[in-house]
Amino acid sequence: MGIDKGLALDDTVRARGPRVVAIGGGTGLSVLLRGLKNYTSNLTAVVTVTDDGGSSGRLRGELGVLPPGDIRNCLVALAETETLMDRVFDHRFKAGRGLKDHNLGNLLLVALAEITGDIISAIKEVSRVLAVRGRVLPSTLQEVVLAAEMCDGSIITGETSIRSVRESIKRVFLIPEDCQPLAETLEAISRADVVVLGPGSLYTSIVPNLLVEGVAEVIRKTAATKIYVANIMTEQGETDNYTVGDHLAAIYEHVGEGFIDYVIVNDEAIPCELLHRYHQEEAFPVVADYEQLAAMSVKVIRENLLSHSNVAWHDPDKLARTVLKVVRSK
Repeated sequence: MGIDKGLALDDTVRARGPRVVAIGGGTGLSVLLRGLKNYTSNLTAVVTVTDDGGSSGRLRGELGVLPPGDIRNCLVALAETETLMDRVFDHRFKAGRGLKDHNLGNLLLVALAEITGDIISAIKEVSRVLAVRGRVLPSTLQEVVLAAEMCDGSIITGETSIRSVRESIKRVFLIPEDCQPLAETLEAISRADVVVLGPGSLYTSIVPNLLVEGVAEVIRKTAATKIYVANIMTEQGETDNYTVGDHLAAIYEHVGEGFIDYVIVNDEAIPCELLHRYHQEEAFPVVADYEQLAAMSVKVIRENLLSHSNVAWHDPDKLARTVLKVVRSK
């Protein structure tokens, strides 16, 4: 069931690769896409648009645009090769009144949206410039706000605020709740060979996409293999003490049970010095509770997936090869 890495890098082979829809946001989705682009060009990334912090949040607040940050990250991740233009799109200004902490790629996307008339056209233009393999779609074109009901009954509004509150999250929801998806998103999911959720922030990257009207329903109905990629570490204030099963249960509590076929779990030990640094940030390895996962009728794939770097992230190539191995085994 192995994948020949040499063949996988050939354009002709990539064009015949499986149809993959990856759903999420933030760094986790970008990591997955960086690996998958080497094996298939039939990629669709569905990205959350609830970010209200940093450069994206400032542009959203001042101009009323969709937050471009996660979209930009995915476009750069899917770029054919690492080039100067990739660095340009990722460049962040370190000084300048009004410019400091803004990302140039975010500004370019917003400018192109104004010039072309909409964000989808802007994404297509950037995709041509970066020679993107696949496509990137926002989960909705409507201006939506992420809100959370906490376990103490309080309601917190805004993604950044939700991340900063230490009270446990009971559920998240979108305002408005009836926001509509893109037709292209529903079509891509319905035609997919595999739909991948994660890795990424549970309540602020993955679940918000599933709450857009019709998305969870079409995932449930599609014949595609459905995979959830478990996070390696917990996130302070969002998934403190969560196991892999707790992550999956939270998804099911929001959109209904039983539609995930496989869960991919990192089985590689994290170096002690790296663990120590994460412990200082109150982040800990996500425990794989295999009995609970078996009771949830999902098949668990255990692989060594850790990136050998200074962060406890998935290795893009190892993760992509594991996803595609599951697809080919089917």
